[in-house]
Amino acid sequence: MASNPSYGRRDFLKDSVLSVAKAAQEFAKQRDAKPDVAPPPPRTDWLRPPGAADEALFLERCTKCSDCIDACPPGAIVAHATDGTPVLFADQSPCLLCEDLPCIAACATDALMPVERRADVRMGIARIAQRLCTAGQGCHACVSKCPMHALAMDFDSLRLAVTSELCVGCGICESVCATVNDHVAIRVTPARQLVGTDMK
Repeated sequence: MASNPSYGRRDFLKDSVLSVAKAAQEFAKQRDAKPDVAPPPPRTDWLRPPGAADEALFLERCTKCSDCIDACPPGAIVAHATDGTPVLFADQSPCLLCEDLPCIAACATDALMPVERRADVRMGIARIAQRLCTAGQGCHACVSKCPMHALAMDFDSLRLAVTSELCVGCGICESVCATVNDHVAIRVTPARQLVGTDMK
């Protein structure tokens, strides 16, 4: 096939520059493109605020008004990313069991029901992963911070124990453990996951 007589050296150089520029542009696009990373699965370890009704009844009554969220002094209660209902994440900001429980007082629909005293709150129960716990090495941080005195050290076995009748599931122990240890050895199992177990 005969070459185009009008296609000269200048045209060749121009096309070469354009080709290189296009290739560089494509490379930059690929380099800057974010890889397709699947979002992390939604967390299931959230707790309901103090006084929460049983889960089915709570969901019937809760209007997602955010009044309890606004009333929480430490800002521990947040809206769940999926459905907007109020939850707490113990490892981020546990319930501080405010003396007058303003979150309950703010709820107008009885999704959060009044309790006579803080000891009657039942958000969950703390569970200890003994293989991760450093209590035998002298760490008793969670014991000293538990507002309900639900944690105790068994000095014979050098292991921590949870008194389920006293534990309200506030998550303070979990939060403290996360700040002083490399591995969190104590976590709160939410009340909705304890139906039919030893939850009081």
